Amino acid sequence: MALLRAATADLLRRHLRVPLASLLHPALSPPPQSTESSCPDDPSTPGPVARRGDFFAAPLRRWPRPLIPVSSSSSVDSTGVRLYSHLSGAGSAGGDSTPPPQQSPPAKPPPPSWVDRWVPLAARPYVMLARIDKPYGTWLLAWPCFWSITMAAMPGELPDMRMLALFAYGSVLIRGVGCTINDLLDRDIDRKIERTKSRPLASGILTPTQGVGFLGFQLLLGLPFLHQLNNLSQILVVFSLPLVFSYPLMKRFTYWAQAYLGLVANWGALIGWAAMKGTIDPAIILPMYTAGTCWILVIDTIYAHQDKEDDLKIGVKSTAIRFGDSTKPWISGFGAACIANLALSGYNADLAASAHLAWHISTVDLSDPLDCNRRFVSNKWFGALIFGGILCGRLVS
Repeated sequence: MALLRAATADLLRRHLRVPLASLLHPALSPPPQSTESSCPDDPSTPGPVARRGDFFAAPLRRWPRPLIPVSSSSSVDSTGVRLYSHLSGAGSAGGDSTPPPQQSPPAKPPPPSWVDRWVPLAARPYVMLARIDKPYGTWLLAWPCFWSITMAAMPGELPDMRMLALFAYGSVLIRGVGCTINDLLDRDIDRKIERTKSRPLASGILTPTQGVGFLGFQLLLGLPFLHQLNNLSQILVVFSLPLVFSYPLMKRFTYWAQAYLGLVANWGALIGWAAMKGTIDPAIILPMYTAGTCWILVIDTIYAHQDKEDDLKIGVKSTAIRFGDSTKPWISGFGAACIANLALSGYNADLAASAHLAWHISTVDLSDPLDCNRRFVSNKWFGALIFGGILCGRLVS
């Protein structure tokens, strides 16, 4: 028993003489005094031989390597003890202890639309080509039709609901036809504009042949609509097609393409009145048509400010470029003309509708593409206010 205690005491004394740094990292141990105390990496080489009377005669192994690697940002003090700045919080001599900046999480993808959820994959490019997923353009075509149909209703009666539904269907079709023609003719231009380069024909998802085939399909769907109209309305529909087909070319020749769009988009006001009355009353219809044209000119000029920088680079013309810094005075004049012509044509354009258009013109930020797009989209409510005013006027008259 005495011999065992003596051996244990001798082993403890030898281990206590080992520097503390050598227990933290093997590279920090003091240099060996003799070849007997070294422990080579080769496991076949025997370790140091135990002294006489040592009961722990097994070869000694190297202290396990640390789990944390030595980084280039660490420093060594005068005694050779390595300091880990990323553990202790102290940087290297003269270094910066500021933690690395945190990376912002990746942006979330936009939520799936009804097109992604319900439309088959093969049909989605055609839905996008006809802009069915963006109905605000359809509203801009439908409101002038609704205005004239309601204005033509008998005093004290609701407008013809069947006719309203028929023209809603026609507005969807004619908007799809117009967008398809526009994208076929402008596909080379659309590739150069950031907002439009992902359109189906510009991006190559659909070929021009597929676009022409889809255009013919939409025109066939318009035959039932045409069949429900009287002769004068059918003639007016046929006369509208050259306007629809030629509109995309206007931006190549004139700065007033937005005014031409107003003539095209409000043609439905003429058709709607003719469908109800069988005639055209210039004293009512022409001021209404002029008012709608001025309205479209205002909102599409705002819309064109999104692309004015790209348009200048590729040589495309628009009223946004023509008016320049004077855009607000110009569209204020056209807005006033819109309200005046509505009143002249007998519409009950109440104060709310006038204030809505004035608010858009005075507060829009023409240098902000997102704000221009928001104002364009929200102008469907201007059409709704006019429609509400006409309807109330008819019911109480």
